[in-house]
Amino acid sequence: MPKFIPTPTIGEILKEEFMEPYNISAYRLAKDIDVPVSRIQDILKGKRKITVDTSLRLAKYFGVSDSFFINIQIELETRELKKQLEDTLNNINTHTFNPA
Repeated sequence: MPKFIPTPTIGEILKEEFMEPYNISAYRLAKDIDVPVSRIQDILKGKRKITVDTSLRLAKYFGVSDSFFINIQIELETRELKKQLEDTLNNINTHTFNPA
């Protein structure tokens, strides 16, 4: 199997692409978007995923589309699961549908 660059976590993306450039702490972010600090800390530590609720709050705060963060979360999960299921998926034949 080829070697892959590890997929970043949503927490790493949030921290490195959004929080660090603007010098925003977990505490400040949590207070500014009205969520518990533990929620942001858990996301940053990889212990929690982004929910739609959190995604909408982060999107508003950082001025991106409503689905920006949740789409990243889904994409990251899909990539990881696809790697885990590689053998299983390779053994599934694509069904060809013939319209009647």
